[in-house]
Amino acid sequence: MRQRLRAIIRKEFIQALRDPRMRSMLFIPPLLQLLVFGYAVNLDVDTATIAWMDQDRTPQSRELRAAFEGSGHFTIGALPDDEHAMQAVLDRGQVDAVIRVLPGFGRDITRGRATSVQVLLDGTNSNTASLISGYAGQVIARYSQAASGDAQRARLVGGTMNAGGPVSLPLPQVVTRTRVWYNPDLKSRNYFIPGVVVNIITLVTLSLTAMAIVREKEIGTMEQLMVTPIRPMELILGKTLPFVLVGYWDLVLVTSAALLIFHVPFNGSFALLLFASLVFLLTTLGAGLFISTISRTQQQAMMATTLFFQPFFMLSGFTFPIRNMPEGVQWLTYINPVRYFMEIVRGVFLQGAGIGTLWPQVAALAVFGTVVLGLSINRFHKQLE
Repeated sequence: MRQRLRAIIRKEFIQALRDPRMRSMLFIPPLLQLLVFGYAVNLDVDTATIAWMDQDRTPQSRELRAAFEGSGHFTIGALPDDEHAMQAVLDRGQVDAVIRVLPGFGRDITRGRATSVQVLLDGTNSNTASLISGYAGQVIARYSQAASGDAQRARLVGGTMNAGGPVSLPLPQVVTRTRVWYNPDLKSRNYFIPGVVVNIITLVTLSLTAMAIVREKEIGTMEQLMVTPIRPMELILGKTLPFVLVGYWDLVLVTSAALLIFHVPFNGSFALLLFASLVFLLTTLGAGLFISTISRTQQQAMMATTLFFQPFFMLSGFTFPIRNMPEGVQWLTYINPVRYFMEIVRGVFLQGAGIGTLWPQVAALAVFGTVVLGLSINRFHKQLE
């Protein structure tokens, strides 16, 4: 049995590396996805271009402008004078936002009255708009706090000179101090790249397993394998075990690139990551076997792989947080094994979580893998017989 199994595994590797399509799937998708999500897909907003519309033109409005320019988050790209010019720069996409200082701003600040600054946002990209709104709110809040302090000190000095003592007491202040755990720099790259590991392992092992078996059907060599001394279980193992190694190869490749090129933090145990990957591969290999039983050609196998992969991908939490989905869809994600593996990989990379924290996800993957692989092997075994 050992010799027969070794022979079919060797044959599978030779056939996979000889086929240009199979060979390209081993190297191109991992590197392509890594480069795209590492460089191109970036939700961070380091510097936003804004238009400054000053309808007050006082020292106070110029101080606020200096606060925006000195924050490091904004560069002024336009200075519209009227409503038409302001609308034009937003319509053309020249700026991400418009900061509009209304008339009377400086007078109200001097007199200690409540005043406001209008922030007009381009909401085409809701994530960018929310980040810019937050940055602008922080700058305005700091300026407001400084202006309130100056006005309070001026009133104290005036009251002391006129009445021989202070007429008011300074108000107590509450200072917010924020600490970000797991991803202190708030880089979206650190969030996406661990998810790339999950997507690559899922897509590559799922499609390669399905096509490797369908290829035998398509070219007519499945009947030849069935008349050899190879038993059905040996054939199944020989067809699936090589892609366990392929999955590990992609895991090591993408993880190494994430650490060396993109400097994504890795705070957990690599042994736990390897073990969880092996458990997850039970599901993808089982799904690949199932696809092979319903497909007659490699083209059908590729289409079926896409049909399986897309729902797994969309409901995994890779791009869209699961908590933001409708409640019914959130319940649906519990039958998605990719969701659990996504939580494991991000937990190991960013949070440094161990088996004590991630055991529910590992247990769920073990259940899914055992059931899916068992049913697929049974179905494939019957077809061979």
